Amino acid sequence: MTKRRAMTTRTRIFLVAAIFCVLAAGFQATPIQAARHRSRANGKVRSLSAAEARIAFSHALPQLDGNHLQAKIVEVTYAPGESSAAHSHPCPVIGYVVEGAVRMQVQGEPEATYKAGETFYEPPNGVHAVSANASRDARARFIAIFICDHDAPLVTAPQAKTGGAK
Repeated sequence: MTKRRAMTTRTRIFLVAAIFCVLAAGFQATPIQAARHRSRANGKVRSLSAAEARIAFSHALPQLDGNHLQAKIVEVTYAPGESSAAHSHPCPVIGYVVEGAVRMQVQGEPEATYKAGETFYEPPNGVHAVSANASRDARARFIAIFICDHDAPLVTAPQAKTGGAK
């Protein structure tokens, strides 16, 4: 039973990842059409070769309960210079930058800037000290995929430390 449950969890995670890849690549097609597409050069249908596909993201996930696994996809848009307050997420998050560039930092990690086409990972319950548009002139957009195994608000304010300055 344990082996069967583990296989189910892996299968579900694979399906969530496959859906993310299709969405992130901008396909507006059925899964069958995403695997095969019409070449614009000669109009013939051909299969997507390994040379045309790339792994955009790979990261180990924490252990999740496969019986309650669900994905939620959120599109985030930051106006030029905009940022969000420090926050955390109860689930692991995979982000894909669609437009512009964003600055991200999880507490204890170095700050990083991700540009359009790049992907990032945010661990569950990490405090996201920086989440901001890297530009003062152009907007930034990214897709956040939450992979959760329980119901909870997707964004929470970090717990205030007692006895410390505000």
